[in-house]
Amino acid sequence: MTGPDKEVITVPGDDTSGTRKRSRRVRPYALTGGRTRTRHHLLVETLVSVPRYDPALADSLMPESRTLYERARTQTSVAELSSTLNLPLGVVRVLVSDLAAEGALYIHPTAYAYHHDLNVLGRILDGLKRLPV
Repeated sequence: MTGPDKEVITVPGDDTSGTRKRSRRVRPYALTGGRTRTRHHLLVETLVSVPRYDPALADSLMPESRTLYERARTQTSVAELSSTLNLPLGVVRVLVSDLAAEGALYIHPTAYAYHHDLNVLGRILDGLKRLPV
């Protein structure tokens, strides 16, 4: 039976019907195993994408990670994923970092990646100065 606190998630091989019920009230920290730190520096504006979609990998992921993986097939930001999936930003950061560590997601560089590169910072400053006011 499904109610307001249950959603049906199709998981192959779970039982004869191929579905299992999962509570929407799963605590966010349970999705990350209690982890709050990421392996990668992820800002809210960090863009991620799937370099090579793998259906077998998608089938092996937890429902939340799978949805994130599917949404990232088109380049999207961490903030958009959090909003679209209705998950806390910290949870999305951990899940994105895990998928990136597996090579399933590509994390596009942000300005933070170049904060020590004076050539890049100089080019950015020159470009900003050339903008019409």
